[in-house]
Amino acid sequence: MAGATTGAPTMCPTVLYRDAQAAVEQLTEAFGFTVGAKYEGEDGMVLHAELSYGNGVVMLGSKGRGGIFDAAMGDAGPAGVYVVVEDPDAHFKRAEQAGVEILMPPTDQDYGSRDYMARDAEGNIWSFGTYAPSGAGA
Repeated sequence: MAGATTGAPTMCPTVLYRDAQAAVEQLTEAFGFTVGAKYEGEDGMVLHAELSYGNGVVMLGSKGRGGIFDAAMGDAGPAGVYVVVEDPDAHFKRAEQAGVEILMPPTDQDYGSRDYMARDAEGNIWSFGTYAPSGAGA
């Protein structure tokens, strides 16, 4: 059923990195993502990885590995991804201690969320906060 909200996520952001190995390391250490899958070529290049946080998943891979998606993405980026977390302040402290570039410290928003914003090593913007999209229209 399209738009179902149980089981595996039905929508996953996908980001390509020049150094996907370093990206996996930063996302797991600084932001607490969990590696669900990681497929590497013989040279160690990340062909495809799936990192989860809660019930969400982000897929990532290496730029320059060839194929239709790599060509279509070209020099795309940076991307922005929002992740719902229970405690933005504690999550922020972890990211800050890991040396991530913080763009906005935890801030109460007019719409009721508490968010912070960070930039990863390749310029992608990661926002973490309490706002949980309703899925309207799903």
